[in-house]
Amino acid sequence: MENKPAEKKLNPPTGRAAVFNQLKKYAIITLGCIIYSLGISLFIEPANLTSGGMTGISLIINAVTHIPTGFLLIILNIPVFIIGFICFGWAFLLSTGYATTVSSLLMALWSHLFGADGFNLLPFTDNVIVNCVTGGVLFGAGMGLIFRMGASTGGTDIFVKLLRRRFRYIKTGMISLVSDMTIVLCSLFVHPDLNTLFFTALSVVVFTLMFDFVLYGGNTAKMVFIISSGEKAEKICERVLNEIDSGATFIDAQGAYSRENKRILLCVIKPILYPRLRDVVKEEDKNAFMIVSSAKEIYGQGYKNQDDAEL
Repeated sequence: MENKPAEKKLNPPTGRAAVFNQLKKYAIITLGCIIYSLGISLFIEPANLTSGGMTGISLIINAVTHIPTGFLLIILNIPVFIIGFICFGWAFLLSTGYATTVSSLLMALWSHLFGADGFNLLPFTDNVIVNCVTGGVLFGAGMGLIFRMGASTGGTDIFVKLLRRRFRYIKTGMISLVSDMTIVLCSLFVHPDLNTLFFTALSVVVFTLMFDFVLYGGNTAKMVFIISSGEKAEKICERVLNEIDSGATFIDAQGAYSRENKRILLCVIKPILYPRLRDVVKEEDKNAFMIVSSAKEIYGQGYKNQDDAEL
């Protein structure tokens, strides 16, 4: 996609900009940890539902031994961190260690603050559907934010990232779903109740949908082919560049039936700007032929950088 030329070449941030970027990264990771831990401590665990990943394994062990879930997460993640360091390096290890520690401490805090030793508000509701859906949404949103920052909460997340490297055509959420469902099935040994299994599986599905939405949703766009001719195509292009401030590329073409020369304008545009593009085309050429589809991943100016890690 041909965009407007940049006035100068962008260099990696240094000095204050680099510090600001790091602070922003860890602030978003912290927010993700807060959301994720609230979902587990206030909705998933009080409803006796398990979850996927190392959190699910910790909840299963907690149901048997009554060892605090947050403490189990830290202990179980130690050997996994070693693997993560070997495969992904120091930067990933530090951010993942931070996310795991903060989320584990927060889970212990919420359980103490809202549990029997605190305000004694748990469970907030006896409605299992509310618990599994709300918990799944919070869990998925928090994890999505953490993954977007290049971190994880350790455990099976590291194995999911390793599998994503090997199977690049499969989305992270789908790999996580298969892993989580396996752990959920194992929870039958602790909670041999089909109703519990069903609601746990529902929670995992909700988690996966929310996780993929947060992880990939910010990079989606509309891919639009506008087939017009002559001055009308030029006018549409001019208004796209100036009024919508979007990049565009011309493709020369010829009508198969009429043999008339055509110009195809290819645009990748944010969904919020699409209605304006639709108006521009309608105003300039009502006979223009438009093909609109969704673009799930876009690399280039205004979107993801080519050097960004695959999520």
